[in-house]
Amino acid sequence: MIKLFGIPNCDTVKKARSWLNENSFEYEWHDFKKQGLSTEQIQTWINAIGWEALINKQGTTWRKLDEVSKQSVVDADSAIRLMLANPSIIKRPVLMSGQQVQVGFKPEVYQQLLTR
Repeated sequence: MIKLFGIPNCDTVKKARSWLNENSFEYEWHDFKKQGLSTEQIQTWINAIGWEALINKQGTTWRKLDEVSKQSVVDADSAIRLMLANPSIIKRPVLMSGQQVQVGFKPEVYQQLLTR
C-alpha cells in the first residue's frame, strides 16, 4: 500500500502526485493540513529516517520561526511537537510504501522504491 502525505498546493507534492498517476501507481492521499497528523505517524517516519530529515529548514515556515523555537528543536520529541504545531514545517511529500519512507520527490527514487 502506497500512501502519500503532503499539502495539495505544494509544487513538489503536485509533481509527485502527477508522477504516481502517470505511472499508474495507486496510492492513498493524506492532506495533513486538513486531516492532521498524529504523534504516532510522525514517530513512524522518525523511526525510519530520523527527525532531521523531516524538518524543512529551507522553507518559509522555518524562516518565520523565532530563534528560540528554532533552537528548541534538539531531539525527536521536540521535533514532533514542532511538526504537530506547524505541519508546514515537514518536508514534502512524505511517501510510505510498506515500511519504506521517502521524503521529497525524485522520479528515479520513486521508481526504484516502488518497483522492488
